[in-house]
Amino acid sequence: MPDYRVEALSDKHRREEFSCGIVALDRYLHNQARQDVSKGVAAAFVLTSDSATIAGFYTLSATVLNLRDLPDDFARRLPRYPSVPATLLGRLAVSTEYRGKGLGESLLIDAMKRVLMTTHDVASAAIVVDAKDELARQFYVQYDFIPLPSQEDRLFFPVKKIAKQFGVSDE
Repeated sequence: MPDYRVEALSDKHRREEFSCGIVALDRYLHNQARQDVSKGVAAAFVLTSDSATIAGFYTLSATVLNLRDLPDDFARRLPRYPSVPATLLGRLAVSTEYRGKGLGESLLIDAMKRVLMTTHDVASAAIVVDAKDELARQFYVQYDFIPLPSQEDRLFFPVKKIAKQFGVSDE
């Protein structure tokens, strides 16, 4: 298996060749991702082995969570602000050509590390995902993402838990 690396999406990546089998995700990468990056509304990252072919991708952007929407055991550890900062993992997809190699997990881990590394500069209490279907929801649940009580398809993962998993202290 070739060595894969994650890179920021750029013009050198062949977006038009990517197909994950979900029209909305394919269309986003083909037509919208570069515009979102240039407008500063999303950061897009691709998994590649040759700096051109895209095996998978994900996007990150800033968001907020309403404190009242969070589970009580998580919310009680936060300041009583009406909303708390979070990072939206807006899209994550693996090309059909590269499925079954654990690349979805690799993308998720990279996104978690990236959020953890930046949260000291721009605070984020959690990573948030909106599962598009039951298969996506199951993917995130298997990695211990927690459904919001009022929105079962919106899940989150606390950044403090990411830090603990990667052996990073709070200081």
